[in-house]
Amino acid sequence: MGSDGAEPGSVRPGGRTARVRTAVLRAAGDALAERGFAHLDLADIARRAEVGKTTVYRRWGTATGLVADLLADMAEQSLPRTETGSLLGDLRANARLVQRTLADPRQGALFKAVIAAATCEAKTAEALHHFYDVRVTEWAPCVQQAIDRGEVPEGTDTHEVIRAVSAPLYYRLLTSGGPLDEDAADQAAAAAATAAAAGAYLRGKELG
Repeated sequence: MGSDGAEPGSVRPGGRTARVRTAVLRAAGDALAERGFAHLDLADIARRAEVGKTTVYRRWGTATGLVADLLADMAEQSLPRTETGSLLGDLRANARLVQRTLADPRQGALFKAVIAAATCEAKTAEALHHFYDVRVTEWAPCVQQAIDRGEVPEGTDTHEVIRAVSAPLYYRLLTSGGPLDEDAADQAAAAAATAAAAGAYLRGKELG
């Protein structure tokens, strides 16, 4: 069976459908980073990807559908967690990964554009939530391992600890304009690790 024998819309490594998806999603990411969601145009994406317009319209339908697939692909391609043997080390590795991504000119602009679109596009918001769920779920076992080692209390919400690491970095990206460097990443990791050890992320905990 040839490469075109795959089911329509399927993604088979090395198949034409997979190559088309890769080219179109790369073009969509470039366009988002350059011009933002409001100027995302499927005909322009097709031209950039050197793919027929009909193919792009048939497969993705709308700019929102294309961005949703881009986020799904980013979740699929994202790097696995790092395990260093300590909570602080693991959270620092996580924070530096987030920092490198957001500080990258293309990736940082892309995330800004997608986050902006998610405020008014339900499908984009759903896709963005799924992307972060995948990333948080990938890293949450690092916190469970810290619980098992006795570094943080039983009952700690593992997902909330991981979210707490990224939150200051996204704040810098979107609002403060502060430097988004390794020092910022390390500070975010240290703050989350210290708070977790103090019991700040216990499930159901009422903070006085």
